Amino acid sequence: MGKVEKSAERVGNDQPTADVRESENAEHIGSIESKLRDLRVVVEEVSGKCTSGMRPGDRFILRGGRLYIPTHRHFCLYALHAALPLLPAKQRHLEDGDWMKDAHHIICPDPAGNVIMRIEQYP
Repeated sequence: MGKVEKSAERVGNDQPTADVRESENAEHIGSIESKLRDLRVVVEEVSGKCTSGMRPGDRFILRGGRLYIPTHRHFCLYALHAALPLLPAKQRHLEDGDWMKDAHHIICPDPAGNVIMRIEQYP
């Protein structure tokens, strides 16, 4: 075993190997993601001229911390940017009276498009 291989196995005398740390990190992420709701963000209405060509029905799915856009489809970066700050809260259980519990619509910040999106729980 070469010097480079040894350093990848051990970092200091009492530090776990890189493989062990990655495995523990994957388990931690898996337990967090199992508590998160899967969401779908769907374009509900386009009442202007969207410069990126968004149409009703365009969508993406959020599972845990991973974003999925259907094959051969796209999702506008600006519309995505408007949705992203709300998604972590919408993935978790919300108490009664929390304004986020009843907030399901987002509007794209591009005033020319007037694209309205809906956040919904994904089956």
